[in-house]
Amino acid sequence: MSEYVIIGDGIAGSSAAETLREEDPDSSITVITDEGEPLYNRILIKEHAKGKLPEAPISIHDESWYDERDITLSLNTHVTRIDTDAKTVRTHEGEEIPYDKLLVASGGTPTQLPVPNSDADGIYHFWTFQDARGIKEAAEAAERGVAVGAGLLGIDFAAVMGSQDVEGKYLMRGDRWWRYALSGDGAEIIHDGLREMGVEPVFDSGVDHFEVDDDGHVTAAVDPNDERYPCEFAGVAIGLTFNTEFLRGTDVERDGGIAVDEFMQTGVEDVYAAGDITRFFDTLIGQEAQNGSWGSAKEQGRVAAVNMAADDEAEGFEWVSSYSITHFDFPFLSFGHPTVGDDHVEQRYSETEWRRVALQDGRIVGGVLIGDLSQQRPLKQLMREQRDVRGQTDRLLDEQIDVDAFAPAQEQ
Repeated sequence: MSEYVIIGDGIAGSSAAETLREEDPDSSITVITDEGEPLYNRILIKEHAKGKLPEAPISIHDESWYDERDITLSLNTHVTRIDTDAKTVRTHEGEEIPYDKLLVASGGTPTQLPVPNSDADGIYHFWTFQDARGIKEAAEAAERGVAVGAGLLGIDFAAVMGSQDVEGKYLMRGDRWWRYALSGDGAEIIHDGLREMGVEPVFDSGVDHFEVDDDGHVTAAVDPNDERYPCEFAGVAIGLTFNTEFLRGTDVERDGGIAVDEFMQTGVEDVYAAGDITRFFDTLIGQEAQNGSWGSAKEQGRVAAVNMAADDEAEGFEWVSSYSITHFDFPFLSFGHPTVGDDHVEQRYSETEWRRVALQDGRIVGGVLIGDLSQQRPLKQLMREQRDVRGQTDRLLDEQIDVDAFAPAQEQ
């Protein structure tokens, strides 16, 4: 009987556990998580923090889900060490759990700003369900707030402030939001949306230090230009520090995330990884990539499990990811890897409609759609099929994209 151990009960780890039970019905499966509750929808916790959604719909699995599938779930358990020679996992309580195949899906911890008083009361990071509960309560009580981090997670803090009627300032280091994926035209739509919700974007800013009162609660953010922004609430989202400390002493490559091939296998035999923690080989763009989207993590967990249960490499990971934002009156969606590529085409269609498609070697590698998401399907199809669109890139901006107008993949 095979013994599988999964570290992490996010969507990657949970998807892997479910798939392993289907692929290997007689196996032993143990899921270890340092959180105090089973799988929940990490996408929806922002809606709870905004005061728009009660807790119940956010939970996905309860403990009985694991019991019914004969999966051992260890909550509030910290992994302290992996011995890849002895094939054991050690926990903070000193327990050693043996494995035949190991999946690391431990995710990350929000990175703290490296500035004075960044650990003060009233400064929040957005990652767990418990975080969302604290953010909701703090935002409801605050009159003024600050959001830091001009990316896909930072904007969630801005949306929380807007929904909770907090007078908000959104401090960004560059001249626009998500400057690596959006030009000025696309970012302007987002900036206007922020202002409409009552949050003011502040460019070429950031945080030099936080001020606190005698009780250690944040009272203001001061930017590098010495501008002071009073606040009782601050949200920081500047990236993740991956949870890989327990891999020290192993040969698992973990610089900037755990390196895996398209089969989710690390360089160490019988050790796999899945989720936003991975640096995986993306066969669609022909290079190493990272992706933190929910759908991508779920598929990586499934693919890892299929390969763990098989006698050899059975299935490669191939996925066009999506990430959507629903905070505004207009929709927003990014797909693939919109921040990479050697070329792009873009167009603004109206005050709230914009499209950008990133290209590399004549093939689509990602893009961003604002206002009109109707063309995501043909764009994803062209990316998935790796169609060569050289000489026809203007057609990627057509209001209705005709996939058949591009040369079929097999003719290239």
